[in-house]
Amino acid sequence: MAEPTLRDRIGPGLDLLSIGINPSVYSVEKGFNFARPGNRFWPAANTSGLLIEPVEPGPAAMRILFKRDRIGFTDIVKRPTHTAIELNEADYRRGARALLRKIERHEPLIAWFQGTSAYAKFLEYALESRRKVAAGEQAERIGRTCIFVTPNPSGANPAANPKALLEHFRALVEFRKTLRRVR
Repeated sequence: MAEPTLRDRIGPGLDLLSIGINPSVYSVEKGFNFARPGNRFWPAANTSGLLIEPVEPGPAAMRILFKRDRIGFTDIVKRPTHTAIELNEADYRRGARALLRKIERHEPLIAWFQGTSAYAKFLEYALESRRKVAAGEQAERIGRTCIFVTPNPSGANPAANPKALLEHFRALVEFRKTLRRVR
């Protein structure tokens, strides 16, 4: 029997596909992404212009973001852990290749990686490339899908202080607007 995990919220017509490394055990227990109270995802999403209207974090918010804001959610590795350190090379190899197929199949406007380490793992195991990753638009494309990286919003990530994270989310909003005009 498969271990419980967060379900993917993915389908055609998405503007953004939010991609984390893997779900936390806590998020799986609560039933939604970025569930830990100290996570900075929700405050940044609610104040950056990313969402049509702010939402209250919870399972209902996930449905709203998917239907109303065209934002989907998945992870490189679907196996929940307390920390990403618990993941191994086989997890990343299998998960990154599966994620690549999901992106190719659904063609979101933007594959949005939550953290430079998340994108670095995807690069290594799915695209077989190793390079230093910085936040922002990435040079790689997956079919028509562009790639954008923001810092991991975890409260444990010092690089994701609320002010800096908000600026990265606003840059993502502008990037999305630009791509919508082009397509």
